This record gives sequence, structure tokens and C-alpha cells, in this order.
Amino acid sequence: MTNPNFDRRDFLSLAGKGLGLAALSSATVASLLKEIQAASKSIAHLTPAQAAMDEDFWFTIQNAFSVTRGIINLNNGGVSPSPRIVTEALVRYIWQQEDATAYTMWQILEPQSETIRTGLAEVFGCDREEIAITRNASESLEILLMGMNFKSGDEILTTTQDYPRMLTTLRQREQREGLVLNEITAAFERAITDRTRLILMAHQVNITGQITPVRAVCEMARAKGIETIVDGAHSFAQFDFKQKDLSCDYFGTSLHKWLYAPKGTGLLYIKRDKIEKIWPMMAAESKQAGDIRKFEEIGTHSAAPKLAIGEALLFHNGIGGKRKEARLRYLSRYWMNRLKDVPKIRFNTSFDPNQSCAIANVQIEGLNPSAVGSYLFDKHRIFTTPIIHEEFQGIRITPNIYTTLGELDRFCNVMESIARKGLPA
Repeated sequence: MTNPNFDRRDFLSLAGKGLGLAALSSATVASLLKEIQAASKSIAHLTPAQAAMDEDFWFTIQNAFSVTRGIINLNNGGVSPSPRIVTEALVRYIWQQEDATAYTMWQILEPQSETIRTGLAEVFGCDREEIAITRNASESLEILLMGMNFKSGDEILTTTQDYPRMLTTLRQREQREGLVLNEITAAFERAITDRTRLILMAHQVNITGQITPVRAVCEMARAKGIETIVDGAHSFAQFDFKQKDLSCDYFGTSLHKWLYAPKGTGLLYIKRDKIEKIWPMMAAESKQAGDIRKFEEIGTHSAAPKLAIGEALLFHNGIGGKRKEARLRYLSRYWMNRLKDVPKIRFNTSFDPNQSCAIANVQIEGLNPSAVGSYLFDKHRIFTTPIIHEEFQGIRITPNIYTTLGELDRFCNVMESIARKGLPA
């Protein structure tokens, strides 16, 4: 699904499965897709690394988004804007839904989500019956963390840098049921005891962008009879990988970050033989015990965001997963390399391409990250994410494929000035 030579034949194949149906019925959506296809064909002969530096191609991609240039958004690790093809499709599905609402939504639109399940499974490299479509990574992961059977004294391992919402979820079970939550800073294997039942780990640490050795941990845990949940909120569709590359039992992610799907869309992966033992967040009938769809029983909700995931998949595959990863890493290294030798600037993120991609954390010695972040936005309209953690401080910088080199130059100019002169009084 990440073939750089993705063309009309590939698109029609996907559309035949129901993906991107708005592109077949909407001239606007079809035109936007055609622009991406034409741009991708122009660099089909290039390697992903070569394509990453082709500014003519990326100019077309940048213009596929309708983002304002009045603000430089370097907080794409939180949520990303969707390209126009996704937004146009979302609006079209909403209007279709409003036509004889009950019949259209439940009899026509909602069944089409099965094609979305197939498309997501192909990107992740798993069985479609192992994919649930959720509203975000938090919902996916809380289904798992709240739906697993534990008893008092059972131990769960995670790290001090895991996502706060997941730690809060586990602390609630700790308080209510007597579980033991062990937050570690060293290697997982050294912290395992005979009471360890689960390891929760982030594929990519949200505060630094560090890519973790998921496969090694999952294989080690499996050998000891311990299950693994991988928090992929920041990794999915940012860099190219499949489920087999992780070897995890469970995986949860948001689709409104790097896949650019509508806000409020997510993915949950559960190994097929483990579905039945996980309780759904909202009760489902007993006949659904082994059906991944039991995790989608959330009451009445709009079908439109789910269906527009199809256009997000078309956009992602039209660019190519490996090509997209190369561009995101190129953008991050562009600004990181420019600032790395500036006095007082320090990085909390590795430059090793195997350990980071689009997200990085940088600090200016002696300055409060919140003050730096406020100055960047108030005076220069550069939006970043201040990070104050017990183990380090800095600002998280996350460009995206719509970010221009000129915008990164502007950010670097301001950072160099702050590092040399300090913040204005």
C-alpha cells in the first residue's frame, strides 16, 4: 500500500473496494486526487531519499492543504490538518447522511465502513478482522487497559515517559483493583517479576520523538508469557512499518495525526485469538464476543468521519509511505542540523534516523521552555509545544509535509537570536 508508483489503476482498484468513493462521485474530490497522482508520477523514478528533496513535488503536496500561512504550525504531533481531498469528502458524506438520515446513515453509509477496515488492515499489514475503527488512540488504548482481566497484585510495566492519559488510566485501576503500576526508566527486562502481566510501551515517545525498540521488547515479553500493548499514536503513517515489524499483541493509534483523516478517528488492532477475552468499553451482545466490531458499539454516531478515512488512505498511498517518511525526516534534519552547533542549544532527541523521524525536542540552556514557546507564538506566530518533564525540558518541534523550508528557516532565525541574545524583557 506504499508503492511509490501508485497510479489510476491502483486508485480504481481501491475505489472498487469502496475506498475513496467520494472521489468517484465528486468532481472536486476527483480533481484533487488527480493533482496528487500527476505529481507522484513526476517523481516515480526517484528513490524516497531523492524525492524528499524535490521541492517542486512537495510544493504540490503543500498546496493540497488549505492551512493558513499566517501561523507556522510546528505542533503537528498533537493533531494535523487534513488535506482538502479529505475535508471535501467529509463534507460530502455529511450531506449524504442528512438525506433521509436514518435510512441513509445506517443502511447505505455505515456498511461502507467495512471497506475502510480493509484499507486500514492493508496499511498495517494484518487481517481485516483484527481492526476496529475507533475515535482516537486514547479510546483504542483505554479499551485495552480497561478491558483486560487482572487481579489484585498483578503488575503492569510502562515507562515514566509514557502518555499521561494512559498512566492515569492505569492508576485508576491501581486504586480500584489493587493492581501494581511500575513506571520504569531503565530496560523492561530488568524490571520484570513473576507478577508482571503486561507491558505498555510507546512506539514513539510523544515528548521527544524517540522511536523505541518495540519488536525486541515484544519478543522478549512473549518468551516470558507477558502480553504487550503498543501505543502507536505518533508513529502510524509517520514512518513506514507493518504489524510484523512490531510483533505486538495489541496496537492503538489516532488517524487524525499522520494519516490526516478527520478529527476523531482512530484504529485498534487486536490479535484475532485475543479478541474474545477483551471486554468492550460499552457492552456488546454475547454473540459478538469474538468479533472485533464489538469495540465499535458506541451508540449513534456520524458515519462521515469513518468514510472519509478512505480519502485519507488514498492521499497517503498516493504519496507513498516510504516517500512521506523520507520527507518528514528530511524536514526535521533540515532545522536540527542548522541549530545543532548554535551555542546554548541542546537536543533531547537523537539524530540517528532509526531513532527519530518528524518529531524532535530542543532546548535553550537557561531558559524556561514555556517562556520560549510563548515568545515564539506571541511575537512570531510560530506554534510549538513546551515540554516540562522531570527528566528534561525543551520545546517539541514537529513540521509536516505541508511545512515549507522557508517556514523552518524563519523558526531557526528566531531560535538563533534567542540563543545568542536571550528573550526580550
